[in-house]
Amino acid sequence: MTVTIIPPTTRPHLDLTGPAVSGATEILTSEAIDFLTDLHVRFGGRRHDLLLSRQHRRTAVSNGADPDFLPLTAGIRADPGWRVAGPGPGLEDRRVEITGPTDRKMTVNALNSGAKVWLADMEDATSPTWGNVIGGQASLFDAIRGQVDFTSPEGKEYRVGDQTPTIVFRPRGWHLTEKHLEFTDRAGQSCAASASLVDAGLYLFHNAQALIDSGRGPYLYLPKLEGHLEARLWDEVFRFTETYLGLRYGTIRATVLIETITAAFEMEEILYELRDHCAGLNAGRWDYIFSVIKTFRARGPRFVLPDRSSVTMTVPFMKAYTELLVATCHKRGAQAIGGMSAFIPDRRDPEVTETALAQVRADKQREAGQGYDGTWVAHPDLVPVAREVFDEVLGDRADQRHRLREDVHVTAGQLLDIPSAGGSEPGAVTDGGLRSNVSVGVRYLEAWLRGSGAVAIDHLMEDAATAEISRSQVWQWVRQEVVTAEGTRIDAARVEEVLADVLAQLPRRDGDRYDDAAGLFRQVALAEDFPTFLTVPAYTQFLVEGA
Repeated sequence: MTVTIIPPTTRPHLDLTGPAVSGATEILTSEAIDFLTDLHVRFGGRRHDLLLSRQHRRTAVSNGADPDFLPLTAGIRADPGWRVAGPGPGLEDRRVEITGPTDRKMTVNALNSGAKVWLADMEDATSPTWGNVIGGQASLFDAIRGQVDFTSPEGKEYRVGDQTPTIVFRPRGWHLTEKHLEFTDRAGQSCAASASLVDAGLYLFHNAQALIDSGRGPYLYLPKLEGHLEARLWDEVFRFTETYLGLRYGTIRATVLIETITAAFEMEEILYELRDHCAGLNAGRWDYIFSVIKTFRARGPRFVLPDRSSVTMTVPFMKAYTELLVATCHKRGAQAIGGMSAFIPDRRDPEVTETALAQVRADKQREAGQGYDGTWVAHPDLVPVAREVFDEVLGDRADQRHRLREDVHVTAGQLLDIPSAGGSEPGAVTDGGLRSNVSVGVRYLEAWLRGSGAVAIDHLMEDAATAEISRSQVWQWVRQEVVTAEGTRIDAARVEEVLADVLAQLPRRDGDRYDDAAGLFRQVALAEDFPTFLTVPAYTQFLVEGA
């Protein structure tokens, strides 16, 4: 007789492994933890499978297989009959959206900005320290209930006015983990929790009903998707959440950031998968540029991009991507939201401010002219100029979804026309471009290690996405043996020289993290293996506490 031994099973659970931080008692309630556990039981395995699929796809592309529109989903693209749900209550007018982290001071500033929407960013604009993750959730909890007023240690009072933007929350991407929470499955296997499920789960669990009662939510921005199957997983998360929380089907609405080259080929499929929960798409320009560099980094000199400052939204491959996004959205009744110009004003320097306002105005005029329904800004002082541009175009309308852009016919070749940026032309990369990338990368990482994810550097707003461009360009330039306009061959030794010079010129102070930042920069810009995201090793090595 054969005896079958059934292995023992464990009740799935989520354990707190991080230290005590402010707000944890209110946010990490037993009921909230139970909900997060259920999310991991149902969707954790699928998430791992999709991340593995990402690796397979990257390998194929690195071996010469270009991304393309999917033959298997051609029927979805050809079917004229389906539409997305569109914007929910309070999200109809998105002409100006302000982006920013969710610490308490920035929360008050965003709510007082005069923008129509606040992108409450737990992703690229937030350094995911455990205190920031929980503190951000606590700030949002209070903001949604009108109790977020704040007094700084210096005694300055921050109070929220009567008119506030609609909040759209951005959780971290599928690739990230939250190592201060540990999930154990039925087999007793443990792993770090999914940052996406933790962020979105806590936000929806605590705030969905309060947002519905206020008539403005719950709404999310979905970052870093690489294809429609990842959108399908989010849709299943939303369906389960609505059932779990007793919400009407379709209440949750998402806007997807198209910020990877592979997602650009699957825009319609992404809309289709999320159609009952979808408001629109956003042109995440900085991550998109990073994705292009990352995807084709080892495919030869024709895929090299010029200095970061030269990769504008008007180069042909970027124009193709942004126009395809508008046409795709409006064809399906979705909103198309523009991206963020990095220029920011300086209230102490009128000349810098004048330049920033001019640059932002031109950027928003381009987007409004293309048919975008709204746009992003990174600073409250930029809200008026962006609003003025879109007011001129929109008039009494809330958006431009009536503009179908039937004149747009973008091919795969146009999306992949990376040489159109001119990076392989002599002189496209300069000594100044290399130095800028090293300097920005190190200074941003130093601030990130101290807990700041959105940093003003050289009058530009830098976040994780722009820092990714800086370090990935350096990695690619070294591997492709690029020679600058000044005749300098970019190799590891030259980068080390520039790094040493940058460090020597930085104002040092007790407790700064420049040495750690320099080590991280070497790791993500010079190592033989290319880390898919700089925040992954940075987080594991420096931000995980008490685990």
